[in-house]
Amino acid sequence: MPSCDPGPGPACLPAKTFRSYLPRCHRTYSCVHCRAHLAKHDELISKSFQGSHGRAYLFNSVVNVGCGPAEQRLLLTGLHSVADIFCESCKTTLGWKYAFETSQKYKEGKYIIEMSHMVKDNGWD
Repeated sequence: MPSCDPGPGPACLPAKTFRSYLPRCHRTYSCVHCRAHLAKHDELISKSFQGSHGRAYLFNSVVNVGCGPAEQRLLLTGLHSVADIFCESCKTTLGWKYAFETSQKYKEGKYIIEMSHMVKDNGWD
């Protein structure tokens, strides 16, 4: 347990630890709410997606996310089998994972994360 300054202010909380940390040498995306690492820029497939609440990115793989049950959902491109994904650290719903795709096979097993839930980290100057 880290030592705390006994002075006035908020109680000392232990530092958050995440399941996976992405290397600092890569440009990464993190959860805007708790800063847990989510994906390397190298895993980005497309910036041309629409989430439930605005613009979203399609990623090949992500880290530090949990997955809910798959369900059929009507999206802009038709009916899809998707499962909501959430940040393992702060439990915020981030987007969804395509569970099974017959008409657009390239999406199967890929992840949508909405821009409003991500922040860019490491070397985006």
